[in-house]
Amino acid sequence: MKAAPKCPRCFGPLRPPSAWSSSWRCGPHGDVLPFQPPRPPSSAAVEAVTRSSRVPVWVPWPLPAGWLVTGFGEVGDERSDIRATVVALSGPSLTHGPADLLIIAEEPGVGLGAAFAGVEGTDPGTGFDKGPPHAKIDVRSHPAALWCVTAAPDRAVYAGEALGNWLWAVVWPAEAGYLITLAELSLRDLRDQDQTLDLPFGAFSPRLDAPAP
Repeated sequence: MKAAPKCPRCFGPLRPPSAWSSSWRCGPHGDVLPFQPPRPPSSAAVEAVTRSSRVPVWVPWPLPAGWLVTGFGEVGDERSDIRATVVALSGPSLTHGPADLLIIAEEPGVGLGAAFAGVEGTDPGTGFDKGPPHAKIDVRSHPAALWCVTAAPDRAVYAGEALGNWLWAVVWPAEAGYLITLAELSLRDLRDQDQTLDLPFGAFSPRLDAPAP
């Protein structure tokens, strides 16, 4: 049986649309778009997510040495199309053993990035982008500024804007956040048709199985 969608803001249960309402509804957060059960890494998952996504499906390319794509997630349904995407990656860090990275693109107000970051609200918070950026990441040959976001202590979180959508990078453990500041990552949108990327897939990332509140 397929797992039920969750709230993208708290990963709690949702009330499905009914004869009285066409929306998915979370008890604490009201009407939301559904965070669908995550997809194990495969070419079929890439096709399914990119087919109807209104936002980029970002993947660092080339991947850092030893890193693998480990799953996909999306927020939305057949009526809304996909309004947020998350790509999971796993690989070695320099000194701290294995590390996990989530790259999230979302329309403002969805809240998936904030939920994975462990922060309140639906965006990085007022004033997060004051002062010079803490990192820059290449997006389609243009630098995108990222700022550190105060988050749960077990992870490093960076957020910024790219192509009119929020861009989040969430890294476990926190010490592996150097990957964003030093690795000179370049993001490619898997929706683009003028490319052929031979993505290396690994085991499904448990980071995508977001816990219930």
